[in-house]
Amino acid sequence: MNKPFQPQRRTTLKRIFQYSVLGLFALSSPLVDSLVQSTQAQTNAKVINLAYQSSGDLVKSKKVVEPRFKALGVTVNWVGPFAAGPQLIEALNAGKVDIGNVGETPPIFSQAARPGVIPEVVYLTGRTPTNGQNQGIVVKANSSIKKVADLKGKKIAFQVGSNAQYLLAKALKELGLKFSDIQVVALTPSQARDAFIQDKADAWVGGDPLLAEVENTTPIRVLRNAAGINTLNGFYIGRRNFVTQNPQLVRVFLEEAQKVGEAAEKNPSDYAKILVTEQKLAPSVADKVARRRTYKLRRLTPAIIAEQQGVADFYFQEKVISRKIDIKEGILAPILYQAIIPDNIP
Repeated sequence: MNKPFQPQRRTTLKRIFQYSVLGLFALSSPLVDSLVQSTQAQTNAKVINLAYQSSGDLVKSKKVVEPRFKALGVTVNWVGPFAAGPQLIEALNAGKVDIGNVGETPPIFSQAARPGVIPEVVYLTGRTPTNGQNQGIVVKANSSIKKVADLKGKKIAFQVGSNAQYLLAKALKELGLKFSDIQVVALTPSQARDAFIQDKADAWVGGDPLLAEVENTTPIRVLRNAAGINTLNGFYIGRRNFVTQNPQLVRVFLEEAQKVGEAAEKNPSDYAKILVTEQKLAPSVADKVARRRTYKLRRLTPAIIAEQQGVADFYFQEKVISRKIDIKEGILAPILYQAIIPDNIP
């Protein structure tokens, strides 16, 4: 449960966040090594609740974490599918989820919606950026809307609080437009797709696998993809209390997630086969999704944190969120990152 800041706790956390942003992610001393080993040895939970979205989860599909956790006496409970990142984070804040992965926007909206409390959502690792082709602002091929500027005054369907909103907001900003210049049709990703197909919205902002499916079945035009906009590609996030009390379990999960990602990057056709089986995608669509996606994780750095802060500042400047937030409040102490980040994540 989130608790209001107390002055002493605020000061302590502020110092921890300052140390983190200075880049002290690789401390080295006998004392620190001892502390890390002691922290890693903790396994307080008997169940780990892992979240997955309706777009699918490769770690869940490959069933690689279950044997590792079973050896530690821990049961894996997959929670979902969640329609998108905002719904996943809502469950995390409610204590129903321990680890999940989301785009760059949902953690920002979650923090902005809870002023004066310690964020329960903490950043674990980044995800390797894509080239932006797996997400786009689209219209029907016969639409009179020919460019992003033509969206002014139009109905646009998308998941509010997701990276789709960031793509749209940045694309509008490039042309001097604001969110108030469009009509927002706030729906889940699949509902937004359906509203667009049924002509209940003039445009749609969505990503794979839904985007690849629509490209395969409906004549559309992509007005703007996410190239140069959604550069972060999101994060693995965790529930603060769970992460701090069970760093060994987090480390095990991230280690296996990275192994799966490395294998998928070398052989995306393997992931495509999973999409055909589990997502019921046509083979050609699954192949497109697999090749447009990235898989590997990356350690948080001051540069990545600063970039995420830039996303949050943009939302505040554009009055999408009502208050300015400090991303570092969702950053853990350096020693915890040493404990939870495995060696196979660069």
